[in-house]
Amino acid sequence: MKNVIRIGTRDSQLAVWQATLVKDQLHQQGIASELVYIKSEGDIDLVTPLYELGVQGIFTQTLDAALLNKRIDIAVHSMKDVPTQMAKGIVQAAVLPRASYKDILVYKGDEKELFEALESNDNSKFKIQNSKLVIATSSIRRKAQWLNRYPNHTLENLRGNVNTRLRKVSESNWNGAIFAAAGLERIGLRPENSIELDWMLPAPAQGAIMIVCREEDSFSKEACTPLNDDATALCTKIERDFLRALLGGCATPISALAQWKEGNIVFSGNILSVDGKEKISIELDVLSSQSDELGTKAAEQLLNKGADKIVNAIRNAGA
Repeated sequence: MKNVIRIGTRDSQLAVWQATLVKDQLHQQGIASELVYIKSEGDIDLVTPLYELGVQGIFTQTLDAALLNKRIDIAVHSMKDVPTQMAKGIVQAAVLPRASYKDILVYKGDEKELFEALESNDNSKFKIQNSKLVIATSSIRRKAQWLNRYPNHTLENLRGNVNTRLRKVSESNWNGAIFAAAGLERIGLRPENSIELDWMLPAPAQGAIMIVCREEDSFSKEACTPLNDDATALCTKIERDFLRALLGGCATPISALAQWKEGNIVFSGNILSVDGKEKISIELDVLSSQSDELGTKAAEQLLNKGADKIVNAIRNAGA
């Protein structure tokens, strides 16, 4: 029987923070572990937009290989980066409690020149006054949603780990850039000059951390089981089922959010054309006991509303 679980992680600050969290939680269960640092292709290529790399799981495939080669026993991922179809022989061992699922805008310049706050009874949403802003992000999902709301803005590409992206924002002439709140908040880097984009639906499983292991490794799987948060696991499964049923990936602007509210699962999802001009949305509210196929059913309803045309257009553009 193994004595120490080897935790595979990328070497970025955020990835190490997440892996260390798992290490600490395993320690609380009386299980020894150690971190093993592995650089992914997604970390090496900091220029090409994510949606042009053409590989699902760009941040997970190197760790997958290390798992299958038995260099490590478990891997820790930002769950939104994990393909809905995991590599053969690798399974989900646990999903940790979700942090913030929201996207935030880190902006530059005087706040009064950028934002016009709405009444507090409107959930503190904001409206950007300037119709010619330049906003940076590498996410095709964020680009599409932003252009749908602000079609006159210019979107620029922004790659790198969170530290690199924050530095690029400060050195650029952009008006701001979009980040996942959880990533910045976990490592204490969320700037004061940031605001939550309450209107923007997140990527499926955004804000959640997934632990994976080899399918036959019962020791590691059982060790991670106490770390699993049932509510987060259920909601992220629904979101990922939605994504998988729409055949989405990094190059598809698909968003989804499932939330547990008083025994019900409230689901919101959408798909947009890459240019943001087309948008099809769905909202469902069901009992949690009846939510097993919610993600798949929501996708089917969205396809019936015309989402298949958007999916096909994106496929043909990438062919």
